[in-house]
Amino acid sequence: MRELDHMLLGWFELGYCSAPEAQKAAFRRLLELPDPDLIGYLLGAEIPDEADLADVVNRILDRAEAS
Repeated sequence: MRELDHMLLGWFELGYCSAPEAQKAAFRRLLELPDPDLIGYLLGAEIPDEADLADVVNRILDRAEAS
């Protein structure tokens, strides 16, 4: 889905480089998730159980809302 790619790319371009290593690692783990899980998280239908993944998802969603 292009919308999800846009969301991920937006945060990657503006937040990844300045993020702490723990957030970078969580973002990389997020990208490795199966598509249905990733879609559920980024569309707000589900919240990751892991706090670090939930934090990155929230940052991505916040960034998407701001643009």
